[in-house]
Amino acid sequence: MSEHSMLPLFPLQTVLVPGAVLGLRVFEPRYLDMVGECGRSGAGFGVCLIAEGGEVGVPAVPAEFGTEALIEDFGTDDEGLLTLQVRGARRFRVARTVVRGNGLVEAEVEWRADDPAGARLRPEHALLGTLLERIFDQVGRPDDPGAGFQDAAWVGWRLLELLPMPEERRVQLLALDDPRARLESLLALIG
Repeated sequence: MSEHSMLPLFPLQTVLVPGAVLGLRVFEPRYLDMVGECGRSGAGFGVCLIAEGGEVGVPAVPAEFGTEALIEDFGTDDEGLLTLQVRGARRFRVARTVVRGNGLVEAEVEWRADDPAGARLRPEHALLGTLLERIFDQVGRPDDPGAGFQDAAWVGWRLLELLPMPEERRVQLLALDDPRARLESLLALIG
């Protein structure tokens, strides 16, 4: 049985995946209010790809799947705008949305199961682990090395974060509950 809860959404033109770090600039009152609420409660908010609409102005329609964002750090930029560093946590499916009076989209979300712990990379996916190591050689290793190059879920999330692909495709892979199915799709993408 899936757990449901209400989660404020920050729809963006990008997809956040579990374990990934994302920098945000916050200036619209609805999102400043949301960040204040999250700070007081210690809760996260949801990041979803925008299915229809824009990041600013009229409330956007979110994609069906997203990732909870937990605030790790905050500050202000040169223009005095609030900056956040968030890290992707749990995945969710949007069951329904409501728009608050201030224009903030809030969703009833169904939390997706966590990836099984310790699922090792299978021999047919070894190429993906090697590819990820080569990418890290080029762009640098993340500050949170996670489970490592033999962990199927971790390799899949890092590749989903780093490989160039349409954001809509990233959402499709985010929706997959099986880390090995995610790896199969990534293999097909680079093949």
